Amino acid sequence: MEPDFDLQRDAHGRLVLTREGAQPQAGVVPVRSFPLSAPEDGLSLVGADGRELAWIERPQALPPALRALLEQELAAREFAPEILRIVAVSTFATPSTWTVDTDRGRTRLVLKGEEDIRRLGDAALLVTCSHGIGYRVRDRFGLDRGSRRLLERFL
Repeated sequence: MEPDFDLQRDAHGRLVLTREGAQPQAGVVPVRSFPLSAPEDGLSLVGADGRELAWIERPQALPPALRALLEQELAAREFAPEILRIVAVSTFATPSTWTVDTDRGRTRLVLKGEEDIRRLGDAALLVTCSHGIGYRVRDRFGLDRGSRRLLERFL
């Protein structure tokens, strides 16, 4: 798929979208349509004024250099560690301090209430800590037995 625009970084590191016959648009931000349920489907390029400048139906079909630039920008903006294992919880009442192993290492998070655990489909979860960071659980049924038992107490 050959896009009808060009995307590059300016001297300040901002993305600049250029179309033939139009002024370059600096400060472009890629935004996923469904960042949790379908992160690989649909991507919008939004201008500094908040308006959509371009829609990309299938980002994986973009030329490799453009796709790499967008993935790099998205990685810098998105921080959603994945919980791989629940090591311990301080109490089964909330607030509760959890010690978890994530894809980025071990950490501790504070769960303010059960409502901070959102179901995303049948098996996926989003756990939001007291600092507002969202931790993903891709498949709660795929967690080890101890993690599932601890998690069930909060669901």
